[in-house]
Amino acid sequence: MAVAEKETLGFQAEVKQLLQLMIHSLYSNKEIFLRELISNASDAADKLRFEAINNDALYGNDHELRIKVSLDKEAKTITISDNGIGMSREEVISHLGTIAKSGTKEFFSRLSGDQQQDAALIGQFGVGFYSGFIVADRITVETRRAGADSTQAVRWESTGEGDYSVEAIEKAGRGTDVILHLREGEDELLSNWKLKSIIRKYSDHISLPILMQKEEWDEEAKATVARDEFETVNQASALWARNKSEVTKEQYDEFYKHVSHDFQEPLTFTHNRVEGRSEYTQLLYVPGHAPFDLWDRNKRGGIKLYVKRVFIMDDAEQLMPTYLRFIKGVIDSADLPLNVSREILQESRDVKVIREGSTKRVLGMLEELANADEQETKDKYVTFWKEFGQVLKEGIGEDATNKDRIAKLLRFASTHNETDEQTVSFADYIARMKEGQDKIYYVTADNFNAAKNSPHLEIFRKKGVEVLLLTDRVDEWMLSFLTEFDGKELTSVAKGGLDLGKLEDEAEKKEHEETETQYKDLVEKMKGALLEKAKDVRVTHRLTDSPACLVADEHELSANLVRMLKAAGQNAPDSKPILEINPNHPLVTRLKYEDASSPRFADWSHILFDQAMLAEGGSLADPASFVKRLNEMLLATAK
Repeated sequence: MAVAEKETLGFQAEVKQLLQLMIHSLYSNKEIFLRELISNASDAADKLRFEAINNDALYGNDHELRIKVSLDKEAKTITISDNGIGMSREEVISHLGTIAKSGTKEFFSRLSGDQQQDAALIGQFGVGFYSGFIVADRITVETRRAGADSTQAVRWESTGEGDYSVEAIEKAGRGTDVILHLREGEDELLSNWKLKSIIRKYSDHISLPILMQKEEWDEEAKATVARDEFETVNQASALWARNKSEVTKEQYDEFYKHVSHDFQEPLTFTHNRVEGRSEYTQLLYVPGHAPFDLWDRNKRGGIKLYVKRVFIMDDAEQLMPTYLRFIKGVIDSADLPLNVSREILQESRDVKVIREGSTKRVLGMLEELANADEQETKDKYVTFWKEFGQVLKEGIGEDATNKDRIAKLLRFASTHNETDEQTVSFADYIARMKEGQDKIYYVTADNFNAAKNSPHLEIFRKKGVEVLLLTDRVDEWMLSFLTEFDGKELTSVAKGGLDLGKLEDEAEKKEHEETETQYKDLVEKMKGALLEKAKDVRVTHRLTDSPACLVADEHELSANLVRMLKAAGQNAPDSKPILEINPNHPLVTRLKYEDASSPRFADWSHILFDQAMLAEGGSLADPASFVKRLNEMLLATAK
């Protein structure tokens, strides 16, 4: 028997904040509340279909799934009803009282206080049910879970002011009724014609029939009158199962918003039916912006799996590799069993075929954007790279089969344009290589300015040789898997000895040998002074302006990677760098004639080393000693 007591509970703190934004900032397009609530109703029907695969009794005597939208002009209410899975009391409190979505903290950290900007951000976040408060000052939800007794239904109600009530009620059928009590000034929504136009605009792709009461013109009353009959107002067929020629761009975009709960249009999409050993249909989208939880590699994927148009799961991560976790869409298989489980997905050969085919299709989409002639399409790839480029780089190490295709899609900043825009591809770089150049040169750093101003670039700038500037955290990891492109070796300008090959003429090589001979004594003296800091000291030819720089041995970790590992709390090899000195710099020339036994020689050697460490973005183990030595040197030169 139903319990009559009503319980009042408080919203989760994040929900309170979100509701205030919803009510006071509002979406720029209020109509989307209906899209969100119909989308939730469709999801509820999908979940019932899935659970009923192994328990047909959940349908009871009602096997025809549907959504009803009705209005009451006198009561000023709009009701969205479904006969889907429904909710228990615990589920009502969990789903309607909290935001159970990863990225919530990041979402609230981005709020600026500007109503217009925050309203757009709400739309990007995709808040589903709460969008009802855009047009309603009170929402009532009456729901009964499939399989539960009629006395085990629940009524949830709130004005969006910080708390809500929950009470047990009786409900004849399973499913959920969402009743919106409209705010003042929202009377235009109390029109069958208006609601039908919104449904056809935003929810025509829903595969369930969306029913509304028929209205007919009454000549005597000189008005439209609602009849007892209901009519379907959408196409009520799975959009991905339709012929591409029958679907408009607007319908594809609205379906994307349905499956992704995104507010913006996608960058691009692909819709294909694949036939062969495995038959399946794929409708895949590339979003226009990154979600808040993009860097959560453990989050579920964005692919909904259907089997013969029956919903199976909405987070089928086995169908798309981790580095493509931002892809949204639907895959409908004709071969997988209806009772498919995650374990079967992991072991199935058919799933492997679908995964490989879908991966290649996504890479094909990205290649079309990247290689397009039209500027508008090229700009879309620029947007994609800004949002998802770092994630795509993960594929170099994770997907050996498609590594070459992914490498062609990579974009970098470089010394060619001196801006932090990552627009240079490997193909662009190779096309600009100097005559005799056989390597692709790069430098890694913590940020763009550190890379752009690295002393290691000096000789390359002098010779007009382009260098890629790599500053993403994933770059160091990626480079361990990507050692060459199109037969050209990728070479760090900050590791090993500098070999410019044919970029140097014989006269330059001879001059370098003579200089090394002239500074041999100085190098030996500095090795002794820096025994605790430097693995080696040698004359460099890579510097033109700076007095010194640090380099790592060819087969050791770069200084940037070591810093990253230590910052992440990881153990890093404790190796010493090599100090290279510029024989043409006045400080080095002066040091050449300094007595090695004098304290000043040791101080100057340490200053050169510490300066080189700072120039490449490192931190000093003993900054106080550096400052003391520098001050003493400045005082000595000022006399």
